[in-house]
Amino acid sequence: MTEQKLIAVVGATGAQGGGLARAILADPSGEFGVRALTRNPESAKAKELAAAGVEVVAADLDDEASVRAAFEGVYGAFVVTNYWVDRTPEEEAARTRAEMELQQADIAATAAKDAGVAHVIWSTLEDTRPFFSDRNDVPSLDDGRYKVPHFDAKGEADELFTKYGVPTTFLRTTFYFDAFINGMPPARGEDGKLTISMPMADRLLSGIASEDIGRTALAILKRGTEFIGETVSIAGDHLTGKEYAAGLSDVLGEEVVYQPPTWEDYRALPFPLAIEFSNMFQFYAEDADRFTTDRNLTKVRALNPALQSFATWLETHKDELKASQN
Repeated sequence: MTEQKLIAVVGATGAQGGGLARAILADPSGEFGVRALTRNPESAKAKELAAAGVEVVAADLDDEASVRAAFEGVYGAFVVTNYWVDRTPEEEAARTRAEMELQQADIAATAAKDAGVAHVIWSTLEDTRPFFSDRNDVPSLDDGRYKVPHFDAKGEADELFTKYGVPTTFLRTTFYFDAFINGMPPARGEDGKLTISMPMADRLLSGIASEDIGRTALAILKRGTEFIGETVSIAGDHLTGKEYAAGLSDVLGEEVVYQPPTWEDYRALPFPLAIEFSNMFQFYAEDADRFTTDRNLTKVRALNPALQSFATWLETHKDELKASQN
């Protein structure tokens, strides 16, 4: 029997890394094995992976020695940073989340180079700053360094993998369909109607099932060196806010109304990330033609034939969507 090629999966207990781990376990070819990297091997999700036959190791992207050890002897690695990780007030004061992502990407790229990893898939996003250059109507964040920090830091980190000579596929993702369950589910207004609110006007918003990120990453790994040095941009559907609302209406059995505020009104909302999210949606909307064209659904489906459209994802997750309304 041919020895399995081992894939080190950063964030294997999370959405993207977990999707890849499950895709590898479900692959009938058995070509790859999984080494799951997690900060807490004693967590319930880590124990589930171990019970499924996954090698689970303790590693932290803030600890280069642990990542270097976890990358030793693997064929490939999937690297994703978690901008949204829970942090203590002391951690928030020590560095911004964008700084955290850049430093963690540097550690991962260095560890991959030193360990001789043959193929890294780096989960990334566009750097919005070239698009928004000299735009005074789009506020800057992080002391003026970024427009959409959780995009820009990942995009900036791309060059680290190139600088260190790491054989890398740059996997550009997008908005998760899963956000309609956790994060921004339809909300019931004072008039009793369910609404979704995104400052997208009538522009297309690319979305994807988080599980499909892992499935597509596996497909890239199975193609050997074909996509090394390439940027692969993925989505499962391109829909307007009204179309997202219509799909949700069908599944929930009642009308869901799409209410698109202006970017200025969204930035004024009373939650900490309102400005960053509004800038993100403005980027999605104003750059929609390029963004959706890069995420060619036919090409993505050729890589991942099981790619879920929004309608397919809704049918699979209808019970969770209904539960999120209770």
